[in-house]
Amino acid sequence: MAQGPLSGLKVLEFAGIGPGPFCGMLLSDLGADVVRIDRKGQDASSGLTARGRRSVALDLKSPSAIETCLKLIETADAVFEGYRPGVMERLGLGPDVALARNQRLVYGRMTGWGQTGPYAKVAGHDLNYIAISGALAAIGTTDKPVAPLNLVGDLGGGALYLAFGLLAGVLHARSSGQGQVIDCAMSDGAASLMASFYGFKAAGTWREERRTNLFDGGAHFYDTYQCADGAWIALGAIEPQFYRLLLEKIGLDDAQFDNQMDRQAWPLLREKLAAVIVTRTRKAWCGVLEGSDTCFAPVLTMEEAPTHAHNVARRTFVEVDGVVQPAPTPRFSATPGQIQGPPPRSGAHNETALAGWGFSPQAIAALKADGTL
Repeated sequence: MAQGPLSGLKVLEFAGIGPGPFCGMLLSDLGADVVRIDRKGQDASSGLTARGRRSVALDLKSPSAIETCLKLIETADAVFEGYRPGVMERLGLGPDVALARNQRLVYGRMTGWGQTGPYAKVAGHDLNYIAISGALAAIGTTDKPVAPLNLVGDLGGGALYLAFGLLAGVLHARSSGQGQVIDCAMSDGAASLMASFYGFKAAGTWREERRTNLFDGGAHFYDTYQCADGAWIALGAIEPQFYRLLLEKIGLDDAQFDNQMDRQAWPLLREKLAAVIVTRTRKAWCGVLEGSDTCFAPVLTMEEAPTHAHNVARRTFVEVDGVVQPAPTPRFSATPGQIQGPPPRSGAHNETALAGWGFSPQAIAALKADGTL
């Protein structure tokens, strides 16, 4: 049995892209038995977020493949898919059919716009989904909004909320015997992530203009700075005592820095601070500021991050089959998670996964004989 706090949880994943695989990775890393349904004849993603699954490749145009999926659904705790609204219904695997076979099932639906609304059936990507949440307008330079990787919509607003929703649904199903459908929209999740900032706006402390606020790079004490060697450091000394310590450590004795929260002075103070930081290398600033309460960190590349002392000490990154990758998180004291296996090739577990979920050798042989597997 897999190791982790979700050991024993059975999850059926219909292969997709973006937040779906990431959600499956999170569940698998914590011990869930995640079986991924791939389309026969199509290569599934071999990216790191596909790790830890067992893959069953089916011809979903075949009635026997649909029936196979429904039999898997009968014993699953949860199922999730990331297709446009209506696709699963056309396949004969929509939530009504699935819940009729398993009334305790939690059925997760991952889309960009959600199952309803004017945009529900149109194409989009992370950048579009966070655009209508208010998040994108707040991120970037003074000249333009900037795409923040696909962390805010796909992964933060999508995968994490889907995993949270599925587990909440499973808890409810186990106490009530009632399953349900989880409508997880990345645009909704991105809006939810903005709750604090809508609170700041309501309180009158947030301006719509980018880089004029505390957390958007507007404040000189909460920004990134380039060093003499071209590398960067991140400073986040918000609290007055940390701010004073930062000025002391870097040797800045300038009365203009005394009024920390004077927004009108922030642009000038940023220029002055930048002029000091650029006089030394990143390594030199690490020697001065690391280990202090100056709210400092070096800005590391993906090549550098796995070898940083803090990440090494916490085993934040691990190497599996020669590939360096983020380790399972969060950490559990009694039931630690682990990477359950490498990303599988499509159909790698046709027989073992089906057998593990209750299919007889005769049933598996029949599926192979008629070309379903």
